Amino acid sequence: MIEKKDVEKLAELSRIDISEKEKDMLIKDLDAILEYVSEVHEVAAGGGEPEAGKLRNVMREDENPHKSGEFTKEIMESAPNTKDGYLKVKKIL
Repeated sequence: MIEKKDVEKLAELSRIDISEKEKDMLIKDLDAILEYVSEVHEVAAGGGEPEAGKLRNVMREDENPHKSGEFTKEIMESAPNTKDGYLKVKKIL
């Protein structure tokens, strides 16, 4: 649990002036934050299998795959500029 002296030390290190009312609010807020972090830590350290993050293949198999290079000639013929079997484009860098 956060105590008033802890909040005062934090304020001193941060070089900010806070009122007594703000100190009380900070104590409640920091306690709530630390409680939440504690719960998250307990869940994370609980072991067991993770609920998320299991890898699986989401890609589908091709239903009608074409042979490699089947359309290369058509693509190269339709390109505006080629050289040595490659598409030639403008330099961008």
